[in-house]
Amino acid sequence: MAAGIEQESLGLPGAETTTGGAESAGDDGEPGQGRLVAVAIDAAGAAGAHAFTYRVPTRLEPLLPGEAVLVEFGRRQALGIVLGEGTAGDGFVAKPVVDRVRADGPLLPPTSIALAEAIAATYLAPPALVLRAMLPPGLLERLELVAERRPRTPASSVGASVATGPDDTALVELLEQLEDGPRAVRTLRSSEGRAGLLRRLRTLRDAGDIELDWTLIDVGAAPRYVRTVRLVAAPLDGTSTAIGSGSDIVPETPPGARGGAGAKRLGPRQLAALAELMEAGERGVPAPELSSRHGGSVIGSLRGRGLIRVDVGEDPRSPLAGRATGRRGARPASSDLSPEQATATAAIRAAMVARDSKPTLLDGVTGGGKTAIYADAIGACVEAGGRALVLVPEIALAMPLVDRLRVDLDAEIGLIHSGLSAGERLDEWRRVRSGRADVVVGTRLAVLAPIEDLRLVIVDEEHDPAYKSDRTPRLQARDTALQLGRLSGAAVVLGSATPSVETEGKARDGTYHRIRLPDRMSGHPPTIEVVDLRAELASGQRGMLSRSLIAAIHGLDLEAGDQAILVINRRGSASVVLCRDCGSAQTCPECTRPLVYHQAGVTLRCHHCGRATPLATRCPTCGSARIRYLGGGTERLEREVRTTFPDLRVARLDRDVVERKGAATKILDDLADGRIDVLVGTSLVTKGLDVPSITLVGIVSADVALNLPDERAAERTYQLLAQAIGRAGRGVRPGHAILQTYQPDHPAIRAVQDADPATFYDAELALRRQFGSPPFGRLVKLTVAMADRDAAEGAAVTYADELRTRAAALGRRVEVMGPAVAYIARRADRWRFNVVLRGDDPLAVLGDPPGMPWSIDVDPESLL
Repeated sequence: MAAGIEQESLGLPGAETTTGGAESAGDDGEPGQGRLVAVAIDAAGAAGAHAFTYRVPTRLEPLLPGEAVLVEFGRRQALGIVLGEGTAGDGFVAKPVVDRVRADGPLLPPTSIALAEAIAATYLAPPALVLRAMLPPGLLERLELVAERRPRTPASSVGASVATGPDDTALVELLEQLEDGPRAVRTLRSSEGRAGLLRRLRTLRDAGDIELDWTLIDVGAAPRYVRTVRLVAAPLDGTSTAIGSGSDIVPETPPGARGGAGAKRLGPRQLAALAELMEAGERGVPAPELSSRHGGSVIGSLRGRGLIRVDVGEDPRSPLAGRATGRRGARPASSDLSPEQATATAAIRAAMVARDSKPTLLDGVTGGGKTAIYADAIGACVEAGGRALVLVPEIALAMPLVDRLRVDLDAEIGLIHSGLSAGERLDEWRRVRSGRADVVVGTRLAVLAPIEDLRLVIVDEEHDPAYKSDRTPRLQARDTALQLGRLSGAAVVLGSATPSVETEGKARDGTYHRIRLPDRMSGHPPTIEVVDLRAELASGQRGMLSRSLIAAIHGLDLEAGDQAILVINRRGSASVVLCRDCGSAQTCPECTRPLVYHQAGVTLRCHHCGRATPLATRCPTCGSARIRYLGGGTERLEREVRTTFPDLRVARLDRDVVERKGAATKILDDLADGRIDVLVGTSLVTKGLDVPSITLVGIVSADVALNLPDERAAERTYQLLAQAIGRAGRGVRPGHAILQTYQPDHPAIRAVQDADPATFYDAELALRRQFGSPPFGRLVKLTVAMADRDAAEGAAVTYADELRTRAAALGRRVEVMGPAVAYIARRADRWRFNVVLRGDDPLAVLGDPPGMPWSIDVDPESLL
């Protein structure tokens, strides 16, 4: 909630309010007169849960959607953002909007406001929180009353505009404090105290000497400004050689200015500075640079002679500043594209012309040429005067794509992701809002960018779970991009070599267009070798690297530039219990989902139905006592690789690395430039890497994620394996992939080994249809979190029973599952239990969302 709101009334028109829902007539005549608007209140709790209706005083018209306003909310004043037209029932008397908040026009364009309302409705999120997510951090944190002196005409004076008398001195002193620019009212001084100051300000405002505006002060960052020096004089003969010889300078300034003919001759530093300014021309030279090269006094001396001027202008920060791009060649012409690529580009161009937002799925093998299609479509969009949005799932993937687009396109590119500094976020957001960025590239944050005239939306790697936010608003950026496309009339492209099961289902039923890219544009598919870790264990190999993988790493031809990536498919903190002899994981007898070991209580729990099962001492399938909890992460793998191969250059890429600004980009740059031999990482190293010299991919463990108690576990494993293997063999040298697993016969692994995605999707869609899961239904996950475990479980049981009763009364095909203990049972000293709704319309059964201590996740990425 915005802080720093002045509590003292300045008698502003329309500010008179009362409590209890009534109001005085103010400056608009009878109560209720005027247009009604819906306002999202920037406040926590119930205040921000939905929009409220206010009346717009005539003096504030036109008041546009997206503008910030000050309103009376209860017994206080609050900041709000106008959503659009409001409604009121019979007998309702709306309070007036107190004032407009100065923010250089609407904070957000109409499309963003419409998208915010759609997100709030879809994900049951408070509108105010959705709007906050669309703005730079810190923009709404502080609201100040600012006084600014109005420009004076030659005849104006304090005495001419306000009554003369004993108060003149106080008024003059107040105006003098505003001489250097706008000031926050709280910083002004007055010998008469706060009440006297406010009275004087009111007098000056009414007399037209000052303006009083509520203004947003960004506490996260502020615009950066630079002083630029420009030449405003020329030598007598108009040539730079005259300056070089020390000739007199004739300033282009009015008579009487210092300098000019007969002035004292210039010194060597002054002449050198003038020569540099002449060469720079109208673009000028930043003042700090000029001072550092020619001395700190040179600017003052030349300015005193009237030879230069110093302009102050904004200097936007850019995350691309100083990043060079190598020339890769112009955007490929249509004749350079494969028939499948040409078909795709033609379809996307036609959709942009028709403003058809029906999604198009680019479905093909890894290395099938999706990026070239993106570049062609974006180029056509920009050439037609439109703007494009490109989403990528990870920060590390944004920069390589931006590099490619900067080379291939003649367009201004904006970059938005959470890894930018506060100042970079602010300046990129302002650049996008102003329309100066033709193309916006970014992670899921970028879907909330204030883009107007949007003609093209691209979601690369649309299947990736990173598109789902784990914070309110818990939006799915891919699905939000579809909403944005519909609101904007933009063509929407979903790209993936391994589409999500939901997208595959919608492509099959015709909801989405589908264009297949069956062939690689370069290189050949790698050979795939599956290593059975049960046999490795039986042979005495207990390390993370199998004998086959060790031999393959030894076989890298470093002279030829061969490189390798090693992927460990590890997620979460709880361990899957697995038999090392037969590979079976212990499953729930009720719903056949894998059980997860919880140290608290030393039990196995099902995260689907909540059933608790004692830990078995022997494998229920084969009777073996060799039951283990799978463990080991990227750091352990990195150590093992370094120990085994001390001569190789090894690097690691995981979440810990990504959190350090610029670290992931540097590692990927080093990999692309051949400065890394082996890159160890999580799923991050499987996404979007297009490095032709990668000839070996090793999947160290596929089993941890494969056995997670979640209905997407097999899907996620298949996608990760297929994506990882697709990184190998993109160049002239053949590629090889080694997949280590305890379950070589699992359908997800067989689908990758046999290159048979159709069979895998058939089975997954059949299961989804059986259970009513997406794309055949929707999911809503509700989580209660309380300090007392029994209280949390009791609340979950009570609410689940209430939802079952409600579903039966409504006759809805909605299943209420749980409560089940959450995958991470205790977080922030609170015990957590999940209740899941699944079916045709779970939101209808849910009704009004429960308040604290419940949280809601609509369309969750995981049920854990």
